[in-house]
Amino acid sequence: MRHIALVTLVVDDYDEAIRFYTGALGFRLVEDAPRPDGSRWVVVAAGDQGTGLLLARAKGDEQRARVGDQTGGRVGFFLHTDDFAGERARMLAAGVTFLEEPRHEPYGSVAVFQDLYGNRWDLLQPAG
Repeated sequence: MRHIALVTLVVDDYDEAIRFYTGALGFRLVEDAPRPDGSRWVVVAAGDQGTGLLLARAKGDEQRARVGDQTGGRVGFFLHTDDFAGERARMLAAGVTFLEEPRHEPYGSVAVFQDLYGNRWDLLQPAG
C-alpha cells in the first residue's frame, strides 16, 4: 500500500502553529521532537488516519516569503468532516476566519477558511 504520509507546511513559529492547529482546528499533536540542528520535527494530524502536516519553521528570506502563501492564493488544503455545521461553529468560536458563507455544491457542503498565516483551506463535508 502506498500513501502520502506528510505534507510540509512552512510556518513562522512552531509553538504558535501547534496552538492554532491543535486548538482552533482540533488537530492532534502527533510528534514534537528536537533535532540536532536546533529545529524541531513537529507533526499534527486531523484524525487517526490520513496525511499529517509537518510544521516546518521557515529558514531564510525565501522560505519566510512563502509562509501563508504556499499555493499562490489558491485553496491548497482540504479538511473533510462528517459534521459540517458543528465543525464550522466550533472553528468560528475558536477564532478561525472563514472567507465565505457555506455553499452546498453537488460534491458536498463547503466553505473556505484561512489558517493563522493566511493559507486557504476548504472545510468540506462530502455529499452522500
